[in-house]
Amino acid sequence: MGTDIHAPLGQDRKARPGPAGPSRFSAGNVVFAAAVAGLLGFSGWTATAPSGLRTTPLVTATDDASSLPSAEAEADQRTVEARDGVRRANGLSGARVDETLTDDGNVVRKYSPGARDGTGPLIIEANRVGQDARTAAFPNEDLLEETPDGKIPVIGLDGTRPMDQYARPWSGARGTRIAIVVGGLGLSQTGTQRAIRELPGEVTLAFAASGNSLPRWMQEARRDGHEILLQVPLEPFDYPANDPGPYTLRTDFSAAKNLAKLHRAMAKITNYTGIVTFMGGRFLSDPDALEPVIRDVASRGLLFLDDGSSAQSLSGTVAGAVEAPHAFADLQLDADLSREAVLKKLDELERIARRNGTAIGIASAFDESVDAIRKWCEEAATRGIEIVGVASLAAIPAKR
Repeated sequence: MGTDIHAPLGQDRKARPGPAGPSRFSAGNVVFAAAVAGLLGFSGWTATAPSGLRTTPLVTATDDASSLPSAEAEADQRTVEARDGVRRANGLSGARVDETLTDDGNVVRKYSPGARDGTGPLIIEANRVGQDARTAAFPNEDLLEETPDGKIPVIGLDGTRPMDQYARPWSGARGTRIAIVVGGLGLSQTGTQRAIRELPGEVTLAFAASGNSLPRWMQEARRDGHEILLQVPLEPFDYPANDPGPYTLRTDFSAAKNLAKLHRAMAKITNYTGIVTFMGGRFLSDPDALEPVIRDVASRGLLFLDDGSSAQSLSGTVAGAVEAPHAFADLQLDADLSREAVLKKLDELERIARRNGTAIGIASAFDESVDAIRKWCEEAATRGIEIVGVASLAAIPAKR
């Protein structure tokens, strides 16, 4: 080994003669080298040749959009060049959107593929249900329409609906699913704060249109993972002795006046998947008053949730006729306001869900209701029940 302790071990050894090995230019090595060379050549060709990823980038702010039709220019300009130089678009981008206003006031949108030519990378981001938790408190500006009353929901030019964008994602498993809606948020500051803080994120929260500080509470609820609804008052049978509030829709109003009231209520808040009724026995039983409202809600990509308080409601029939996303609450959970009574109603709701596969329960943000719902939800998962946002249970009913 020698006397130099700093020399690497074994490097002073003489090579031992060994048996003659195969030549480095054996047939196997030649074949391997040829395969590597072929692979490198193919990689170089694909790097320079046109491919499906090299599509036409959408129009940027510096492009001249005057030569495009207005609807197409507006759709294309929604995707702009990011700071890193890469253009991004969602999975339905690149379409030509033609809008036609019909005689009855409805907007008909026609989508057709847009031309794609040229070069430049384009990253396609597929649509998905729900928002990233980091941005859930902020609205998607593409799903808002500016009106004199403020911003109200609208279906995006790419077809994205608010009820999909703001829905709470769920597992997709074939199990028993229950949606629990707690309403009246915004009316009491302490009650609202307690409901948002203590109820699990799986519970859907409904904000009263006449509530206070709604944008603040909306953001806090969304950050905590809640799907939210807007609670709109409708005329009850004993109106005006029983007045649901300033935004109440009434049967003696014209359709235009009811829609104006509805839009003022809609502008109070953003990031909701639909509206839920409050009272409304008389209004829900009048198809002439109800149809324009449900039609407008559906045309904006929102669901219509009937709170189930009126046995004479025609919401399901009307929703089926106009093909509107609709859901119906199976149980009022806190008609008897005590913790034990609410727990019994939740157990009944579970039996309904096990029989039908799904169920929807609705309650108000009273302390007793919040306590009971929190406790019941903590135990529900151990019995194989999934608590989901109400949007996952809304469907387009069959026409009758």
